[in-house]
Amino acid sequence: MKLFDRVIKRLVTRGQLDIYYHDGRKITVGVAEPGFPALALKFHDARVPFDIIKDPRLGMAEAFMDGRVTIEGGGIMELISLIRMNNAWETGKSISDLGSVKRGFKAIRRKLWAANHRSRAKANVAHHYDLSGALYALFLDRDRQYSCAYFPDADNEAGISLEQAQEDKKAHIAAKLHLKPGMKVLDIGCGWGGMALYLHRTCGVDVTGITLSEEQLKVARQRAQDLGVADHVRFELIDYRDIEGPFDRIVSVGMFEHVGTKDYRTFYNKCRDLLTPDGVMLIHTIGRVDGPGITDAFTQKYIFPGGYIPALSEMIQGSEGTRLMVTDVEVLRMHYGLTIREWYKRTLAHKADIIALYDERFFRLWTFYLAGAATVFEHGSMVNYQVQYVRDRRSLPITRDYMLEAEGALRGR
Repeated sequence: MKLFDRVIKRLVTRGQLDIYYHDGRKITVGVAEPGFPALALKFHDARVPFDIIKDPRLGMAEAFMDGRVTIEGGGIMELISLIRMNNAWETGKSISDLGSVKRGFKAIRRKLWAANHRSRAKANVAHHYDLSGALYALFLDRDRQYSCAYFPDADNEAGISLEQAQEDKKAHIAAKLHLKPGMKVLDIGCGWGGMALYLHRTCGVDVTGITLSEEQLKVARQRAQDLGVADHVRFELIDYRDIEGPFDRIVSVGMFEHVGTKDYRTFYNKCRDLLTPDGVMLIHTIGRVDGPGITDAFTQKYIFPGGYIPALSEMIQGSEGTRLMVTDVEVLRMHYGLTIREWYKRTLAHKADIIALYDERFFRLWTFYLAGAATVFEHGSMVNYQVQYVRDRRSLPITRDYMLEAEGALRGR
């Protein structure tokens, strides 16, 4: 297919990629180079290149999941890394622009997926988070933190474990909340309860965690019971729009991606109403560095239906006019790439277990998802934002020293 030939030659110039078509034809793109993978890509039917051109991410994903594409010399992580290394965000190139999707169609799709309506919010959450708990136990850390960990350097030369990096992430967030014993904290999108239990254990606060995942709720409640802290850390199956306050602090890690741009004002207004006058909120979310965009078709179909990654500008615009003041913004650039590569390694190590839970197609789906996610933080246009808000500008010290001191004390424990 000549069109595919032209596109792949633009995508890969460094590192070698051999492509074997269904009819026996072979092309080689790029040039072997140290530090870049050398791979072979085999198409097992004539439709594969057409499907990839039509929608690069979804077409490649489904062909890979169905075994219509195989990779030699490496795996899906190496292939996607090769593509993204050649088209890093810093170079000004965009992989998506090389597909056939037009700007007008992108704008329409963005409007369609801008809202995560209450009527479908629970179903959207269940699609991903109500997968078997055994799956998450196989690749997450012991505390089941399903968000980026916090590493000391870009290549983890310190060699800290995923478990330690996740503990350090919780300390990093707790420090920004400026907690005092006895405070009441709301954890919006509490997952399996790890953050709520950590905050109670280390800071002596009472925490209410809310989720729309029934599977996560069961695990979180059981953990609180097992630790004997259910009277201080409680978990509820409830939409954030229906919870009642007040709370001294609000923390939300990895949930804002499911709010939907049309509901940002609703979210921020609700959070302001839930906070005490001197309350503090910390939102940790994946974010775009290139401004507003769309959620790709693969992610919408298979991973996070209804999900949308916000640009920082959209977050700020959403909170403007709500009388919440932004008091701190941090951009975590490399942390999630390091985290997801650890998840990917553990997923590969538990291939047989995951196939036994689901099937081989699901295993390929999951590895494609993780490979794409890791590399978009390493070379693409995604980062993590931690944005701190207050109702009263005098609620917090006016320098960041308190964060460093609190984090040092928490990590010292």
